[in-house]
Amino acid sequence: MTSVPSRLLPALLRATGRTRQYASADSAHRHIEERALRPLPYGTPARLRSDLTVAVRRRSGWPLYTVAPQGHVPRRTVVYLHGGAWVNEIAPQHWQLVTQLAAVAQVNVVIPIYPLLPFATAAEVVPAIVELILETLSSEHSVCLAGDSAGGQIALSAAVLLRDNHDVVVPRTTLISPVLEASLSNPLIDVVKETDPWLGREALRVFAERWRAGLPVTDPRVSPLAADLAGLGALTLFSGTRDILNPDARLLAEKAAAAGVDIDYHESPGLLHVYPLTPTPEGRRARAVIVAGLRS
Repeated sequence: MTSVPSRLLPALLRATGRTRQYASADSAHRHIEERALRPLPYGTPARLRSDLTVAVRRRSGWPLYTVAPQGHVPRRTVVYLHGGAWVNEIAPQHWQLVTQLAAVAQVNVVIPIYPLLPFATAAEVVPAIVELILETLSSEHSVCLAGDSAGGQIALSAAVLLRDNHDVVVPRTTLISPVLEASLSNPLIDVVKETDPWLGREALRVFAERWRAGLPVTDPRVSPLAADLAGLGALTLFSGTRDILNPDARLLAEKAAAAGVDIDYHESPGLLHVYPLTPTPEGRRARAVIVAGLRS
């Protein structure tokens, strides 16, 4: 049974204006213009846990944060790609998961503050994430990927490019309600959209089209569901059934299993987009699974 906090989330999202950008194609265009004029801050919270360290550097102009456990030298790094429809900055919920990963899983977490719409597209961002991972790899240090929503798309696309172009298999990629196919053409979305209180397909299509730019809609840099999945490392996938991205998450789970990929699929009836990031009992349980899967 869905918890009371989860049942109250749709009202909270409406009250805080989080659903406004997804109301229509026009609202999506307006939101891109607004974020271009008034970008939001991206830095770490003023206070992190006392058992963690945080550092920042720049790579090709991007800020790269590293959150790491004190007194321990991890043998694994997790590169976390935040969501936000490729237009919104990293949010407090992302930082909360990052700190939990670093402190409890005892891993280094690298958070790229990648450029957003309307100033960047998948053609430049995804390959840059691939190069970052290649720089981080060593014979004694593994790198895993994680991401939510739009960041989940970037994470899985990067895993595909690493396999195809560099013969590198990421040992685990964790996906939280990822965008998997840029056209959002799955006919089952028509069924789910009636119960999704957050995402609108036409708005999300606007963001995806701007992100795709001139790339074909089947290009794995924007639609990793279209890629051959055979030979990928393990996948952990979370999806709620009140999320228009859920039908594609199901397809990914089925396609991965058929390709022989180790897939750990968590589907939660009645829950919303990116529910593992929410302050709910279901969110806390999902975060515990994520931490366990990425533990160093």
